[in-house]
Amino acid sequence: MKPSLIVHGGAWNIPDETVDACKSGCHRALAAGWSILAHGGSALDAIEAATMVLEDDSVFDAGYGSHLTLDGHVECDAIVMNGATLRAGAAATLHRVKNPIQLARKILENCPHMMLVAEGAERFAKQHGMKLCKPEELVSKAEREAWMKCKSDKHAAEHHRGHEQGTVGAVALDANGCLFAATSTGGTCCKLPGRVGDSPLIGCGCYADSEAGGVSCTGYGEAIMKVVLAKSTVDLLRGPVTCLDTRPNISCGASTADLAAREAIHLFAKRTHATGGLILLDRHGNPGFAFNTARMAYGFVAPDGSFLTAV
Repeated sequence: MKPSLIVHGGAWNIPDETVDACKSGCHRALAAGWSILAHGGSALDAIEAATMVLEDDSVFDAGYGSHLTLDGHVECDAIVMNGATLRAGAAATLHRVKNPIQLARKILENCPHMMLVAEGAERFAKQHGMKLCKPEELVSKAEREAWMKCKSDKHAAEHHRGHEQGTVGAVALDANGCLFAATSTGGTCCKLPGRVGDSPLIGCGCYADSEAGGVSCTGYGEAIMKVVLAKSTVDLLRGPVTCLDTRPNISCGASTADLAAREAIHLFAKRTHATGGLILLDRHGNPGFAFNTARMAYGFVAPDGSFLTAV
């Protein structure tokens, strides 16, 4: 089977001055993941590598540079899911984990449970060889400044909460037909401490089923949870899709993968009146994406092996 890879860096009102950085980040994530897949490596290794690149880039809301909570701390969430077994590994409200996707993988492979949170998750990380960082090492200058503005201006806090999005994710299919999906986030700006959004929840921010496809979502988490967006999208891949959204330039073509992505976002917006986006691979590795925000950062590997990125 021919490998396939798609990544995203969030769907939101990405400003012009950030476009190049977002495209560059997605390109580097593709390079990291594809260097594994192109040499016969596993989809799990590929999405971990790709997601780590995005987590380490402060332009995105994951890992270093994540949005801060109302009390000024980073709390990260992440998930990875195996399409063959339907098993997931997820972690939430992490303060001291530089790459949350690494911990999600360790939970997937080494834990009897599928989600750990907060202190228990970080204890598990340490027990399984991960070095914990200082909480302040995850805070970027830009996010500290944004937090200070929100603290001094209640209206600014209300504007930022739920609107600035930079959640990241990846979906990969390897040469052996193994399908994995991943999502990682720092959550919304000025969120309440302890808030967990859609990203680490199986079926909401991420889902993979080798019989249909894999999805990673981004957007307003509370709305995404209402419709279990990732699972709903995968279910659309199981049969013929009729897309009711006829707006141009929202997706990359007219394949079943594209139509499923477009229809999922159309139904999501119709039911919740919220904004978001998603990427997917169907079970054959065909990519699809859709969003109803002003922009979304994304990239995928074309059939000829070239990297296509856009914002």
